[in-house]
Amino acid sequence: MKGHFPIDKFQEIETPFYYYDTQLLRDTLRSIQKEVSKHEGFVVHYAVKANANPKVLNIIAQAGFGADCVSGGEIRASLAVGIPASKIVYAGVGKADWEIQLGLSKNIFCFNVESLAELEVINELAGKMDKTARVAFRINPDVGAHTHANITTGLAENKFGITMHDMESVIEAAFAMQHVKFVGLHFHIGSQILNMDDFAALCNRVNDLQRQLERKRIFVEHINVGGGLGVDYHHPNRLSIPDFKAYFDTYARLLQLRPGQTLHFELGRAIVAQCGSLITRTLYVKQGTAKQFAIVDAGFTDLIRPALYQAFHKIENISSDGPTATYDVVGPICESTDVFGKSVDLNTTRRGDLIAIRSAGAYGEIMASQYNCRRLPVGYITEDL
Repeated sequence: MKGHFPIDKFQEIETPFYYYDTQLLRDTLRSIQKEVSKHEGFVVHYAVKANANPKVLNIIAQAGFGADCVSGGEIRASLAVGIPASKIVYAGVGKADWEIQLGLSKNIFCFNVESLAELEVINELAGKMDKTARVAFRINPDVGAHTHANITTGLAENKFGITMHDMESVIEAAFAMQHVKFVGLHFHIGSQILNMDDFAALCNRVNDLQRQLERKRIFVEHINVGGGLGVDYHHPNRLSIPDFKAYFDTYARLLQLRPGQTLHFELGRAIVAQCGSLITRTLYVKQGTAKQFAIVDAGFTDLIRPALYQAFHKIENISSDGPTATYDVVGPICESTDVFGKSVDLNTTRRGDLIAIRSAGAYGEIMASQYNCRRLPVGYITEDL
């Protein structure tokens, strides 16, 4: 089954471009709200790095979600669409001074701090501004995730976070500083996780760490378990909304929250991936020695995931209902890795046909580049057409 697209309207738009189905986006947001409402103290921040298209971000803001930011630019983008600073968390291993100062000046909810060196800088800058920075420490839980190696973030050898061994000493250092306030622990084990056992393992580790801290009479106000919930790239039509019930129920069942403690989540891909498609036009169909190529006008400058992660995206010819044939779908970039899919079964494809590369709402438009002096793709939402 193919997706449903306003193909007649697509014909009028210069390709390649991104199309966001806002009905699906809103349905996804409502599904999250329904599940979160069942659990006291659960708070969701949208991970802006997945997609910062202002129109998409605005819909998420209108639904009442907070923001998980990893740069000063993302903080500004979140504030611009009306996400309150009191719902913004700011993570990242390399926060520049101006980004920290921005967060302090806007009184964001908290900084997710990833090193003692960073904590010292935040304390110094906050002191100069006569501010007190709320900080949570990102602890590296040494929990593996069943996902691509490049998007696993919770192992001991990853660059992210503070080691469990150093957790207590860093918290004690914060207690001794005048311009920071310790408010929580932060974790994130990776992305595109579909096995709930990975999240169960994180719950067990968080429980252990909380008990360890309480033995030292250190109590935690907020727990932030990051995001990481994946989507089904193979079935974007049949499984368009992730299993949020299983995800939130796993934490509700296994993570031992204390009275009054809040549990924060940072969902990105799970919110926006399925609502977005990259729409591209077929330039040529080329017959090779043993295969044929559908050469399209989008390249890895528009969607880098297949080249960077060997990621799979379902590809559809939305202009044709003809019999299927097998193609390698490739772009025009002068790199051999500019391939969206090999041995892809498409309805008979001809020059001018529109091709939809599905599940591209996350890490698509936001990661686009101008390599080969190409223009950046434009993003359209349903209401634009």
